[in-house]
Amino acid sequence: MSTPTGHPPHRRPRSILPWLAAPALVVFVGFAVIPLVGVFALSFTTWDGIGTIHQSGLTSWRAVLTDPGLPHALWVTFMVMAVSWAVQTPLSILLGTFLAGRQRYRAVLGVVYFVPLMLSSAAIAIAYKALLDPNFGLGAGLKLHVLSQDWLGRPGLAFGVVVFVVSWQFVPFHSLIYQGGVQQIPKSLYEAAQLDGAGPIRQFFSITLPQLRYTIITSSTLMVVGSLTFFDLIFVLTEGGPGDATRVLALDMYKRGFQASLMGPASVIAVILVLVGLALALLLRRLGGRDAGASQLEGA
Repeated sequence: MSTPTGHPPHRRPRSILPWLAAPALVVFVGFAVIPLVGVFALSFTTWDGIGTIHQSGLTSWRAVLTDPGLPHALWVTFMVMAVSWAVQTPLSILLGTFLAGRQRYRAVLGVVYFVPLMLSSAAIAIAYKALLDPNFGLGAGLKLHVLSQDWLGRPGLAFGVVVFVVSWQFVPFHSLIYQGGVQQIPKSLYEAAQLDGAGPIRQFFSITLPQLRYTIITSSTLMVVGSLTFFDLIFVLTEGGPGDATRVLALDMYKRGFQASLMGPASVIAVILVLVGLALALLLRRLGGRDAGASQLEGA
């Protein structure tokens, strides 16, 4: 069949993008959606991890929501989240801006800064636990009384150590994100600022920070949501102690499920973690504005 002009009808080629996304969708459903549904169903049961699963209705939910330890674990989790964000974000922005320079030595420093991210959290925790030992650690070896503190035996110091180690490990990752964001900022903005007599500090606050708005939202989302899953580092470093000073929700979930053999309450905490993470991600996206996914080059 031909068109009135005598040419065969033009058929729109079928897009292959859905087929390219299919493998990722299958992996996401298999390793995220299905396990999440399973955990949600398990939260309405009683199970010790080995024997028969018994339906128990809202028993596990009541046990967790009425447990006085849940508010404390939530508080510690949010404190670790807030303090680590307040420490990591400024350092990451400054390091990312510095590493975005064209000098060759900055590229070498960028590789060195990235080393902590290549180490496992358990290995980092073991190393810091040995270094901070008051009897055989770094302070005792260097004969420095300031470093010879009971870092992991006092609640305040233990919390500070956890935030420090977490920041030390993940600042390189977020610095890399900000480095890429800074390199996308048009050079013409800085050239115009130089012609107007603006110095480096004024350029940083008037150009760099505003242009990194969406990068900050992305980095903060990864940082905040990721802090909900801190487990291995805290488990090896403090095991939630002293007392419950560093017992975050993820560690509480592990202790209930695998140490106390209470898979039902542990599943409840897992569902709570997912809901809190989704709420925080949506909140940060809302704070980013309607165009949070837009390019920072727009309007330049």
